[in-house]
Amino acid sequence: MSDCCTPDGSCSTSTAQGGTTVVADSRTTVYAVAGMSCGHCESTITKAIGDLDGVLSVDVDVTAGRVSVTTGGEPDDAEIAKVVDDAGYEVTGRAA
Repeated sequence: MSDCCTPDGSCSTSTAQGGTTVVADSRTTVYAVAGMSCGHCESTITKAIGDLDGVLSVDVDVTAGRVSVTTGGEPDDAEIAKVVDDAGYEVTGRAA
């Protein structure tokens, strides 16, 4: 199991300090992402978005084509779209 996987099988990343997750003004935004089809896609997207400043967690649902991103404040849609594009996928917008 990699560092990003939780015991329940979901994938996430978090910023921790002293074993406690630091959450300021956090908000979760769900993006529609095209091109994901497997566990490798999930890992790639999780790492790409999780490495961005201000990202507290990333949850990827490959089947639904959705990526939930929790950030410490307003997310930077353009920056998220860029790293997803650089990873070989496409953000098609915020999911309804």
